[in-house]
Amino acid sequence: MLPVAILAGGLGTRLYPLTGRLPKALIEINGEPFLSHQLRLLRARGIERVVLCIGQHGERIREYAGDGARFGLEIVYSLDGPALLGTAGAVRHALPLLGDAFLVVYGDSYLPCSYRDVAEAFHAAGQPGLMTVYRNEGRWDTSNVEFDAGRIVAYDKKNRTARMQHIDYGLGVFSRAAFESATRADLAEVYGDLLRRGELAAFEVQERFYEIGSFEGIGELARHLAESQP
Repeated sequence: MLPVAILAGGLGTRLYPLTGRLPKALIEINGEPFLSHQLRLLRARGIERVVLCIGQHGERIREYAGDGARFGLEIVYSLDGPALLGTAGAVRHALPLLGDAFLVVYGDSYLPCSYRDVAEAFHAAGQPGLMTVYRNEGRWDTSNVEFDAGRIVAYDKKNRTARMQHIDYGLGVFSRAAFESATRADLAEVYGDLLRRGELAAFEVQERFYEIGSFEGIGELARHLAESQP
């Protein structure tokens, strides 16, 4: 399986005061830090190597997750440094640890899909980037993707249209080349550039996403995890 970059360097401003002294990845969900739930999910989906891109409070994440052995993973770290690099900048900074192709997830996303199917779709498409999409229809967040016949027609997180019934699911796959020549700071801009060049593949997942970027999202994930326990 491809390695996974987890973008865990954000400030978590929507969750103050929880994130005043605590990184978002370590917010407690059902008695455990969110990161433990996320890492166990990745391992259960066949992931073996994780690159944690960390920033503010990053040392606390490193202290908690360590080398990943207790999660059955190999974990290495890429530190943003004193300046915020943005989501794309964090990936670019981590390229020496990621290899020729890799998956990318956000540090506040819990995505119970088949990562193997996503990786296989990326290899089959032969493009430098792939975005996973989900038919959201405005339910869990604002839809931002127009998806038709297996391809992305339009993607815009700011200027949405009624034809946008899908959403960027939060799991991407990229070749190293997609970032080596890119200067964008935001991952959404990298996706947009690839789409304009006809170099962005797509894969539709069927499982809804969960996130802890908001207090409402924390509650939804907590309920989902409680209901899915054996």
